[in-house]
Amino acid sequence: MSTRPIAMRDAFLDRVCRAMADDADIYFTCADFGSPVLDRIRERFPDRFANVGIAEQNLINVSAGLALEGFKVFAYAIAPFITMRCFEQIRVNLALLSKVRSMNVNLIGVGAGYSYVVSGPTHQCYEDLTVMRALPNVAIYSPADHVSAAALFDQCLANTGPKYLRLDAQVLPVVYESEPPDLARGFSVHRRGGNVCLVATGYMLHTALKVAEQLAASGRAVGVIDLFDISGFDVAGLHERLAPCTGIVTLEEGFRGRGGLDAMMFDFLARQRLDARMLNIGVEGDYRFELGTRSQLHEQVGIGLQAASRSIDRFMQSLST
Repeated sequence: MSTRPIAMRDAFLDRVCRAMADDADIYFTCADFGSPVLDRIRERFPDRFANVGIAEQNLINVSAGLALEGFKVFAYAIAPFITMRCFEQIRVNLALLSKVRSMNVNLIGVGAGYSYVVSGPTHQCYEDLTVMRALPNVAIYSPADHVSAAALFDQCLANTGPKYLRLDAQVLPVVYESEPPDLARGFSVHRRGGNVCLVATGYMLHTALKVAEQLAASGRAVGVIDLFDISGFDVAGLHERLAPCTGIVTLEEGFRGRGGLDAMMFDFLARQRLDARMLNIGVEGDYRFELGTRSQLHEQVGIGLQAASRSIDRFMQSLST
């Protein structure tokens, strides 16, 4: 895998395309959504490619039917539409049905968080972690770069059951330059030190790493963890890593306090009986219609580099008093 930054979508779909040449059981479905790599899949494997049009509910129905016939299905659409527009179909035809029938359906949602900056809140996606976490039997993956996104293809192909991959629509810096993360572990430790650890997912890992660099420059070390497997991470391993901490900060590009990463971590701390205070950084407030860069929008809702730095600084000060 190249360490030159490319779109997560392209890295993942390239793995799909190459695997389809060797595995006749892989089938690709999409909801009127295109890309150069997708064009290549359609041209090479027209008998295993279906564009259902702007009809995400039908996308889930078709994908479930193909999976019941033994296909390993990859279904592709814009993130808010492949999760929220067809939630009931996912619940009944994937989460529920997968309890009684073996099926492998992988939902590829492109446009996590504020990826589609200029498209506004209809195309931006702040609720998907909350929505998909509510469903039993659905694995949720939230990679931070194209290397980890491509590596997750192996997890999708090898394991049955419904899965949701939330991919960023923008080209993000590479954080796994030497090798992909340990998929079996579900999280990766990027920095160690101090009694505070930043637990981030997706795009917010990049913000967490920048905050950690700023703190290190002032002589304050914090740990940084990339939690890319939201539903199936190594519980014992994460417990071991967080046990020494007196403070834990979650960072997510989704609504704060509404059932996303922060809710999962609050539950984790309670169940693991970890004696640590937690700060949850996420999108504050309501839907917004302002235009701006992703960084500007992040600052407005409390998850930008400066906003997060201020919140974490106050949190660390409170731990020492």
